[in-house]
Amino acid sequence: MAYTITDDCINCGACEPECPNVAISEGAEVYVIDPDLCTECVPVHSESQCAAVCPVDACVPDPDRPETREVLEAKYKKIHG
Repeated sequence: MAYTITDDCINCGACEPECPNVAISEGAEVYVIDPDLCTECVPVHSESQCAAVCPVDACVPDPDRPETREVLEAKYKKIHG
């Protein structure tokens, strides 16, 4: 499933450069993740890089966007063609 950034975000920006799909951008109040670009860092990393670097654990799986590994890999291939 795609990740999302909760209201706990402190706008530190640590997550943005870590995303291999450039899915993270600065929002009005907190950083946001474009769910159409988020692949949970599959297949390039073993864990989601935004969650790994977030100092307040604001990057979490979005329960409204369940996706299988196969779907995430296909999405990555489409993005990076």
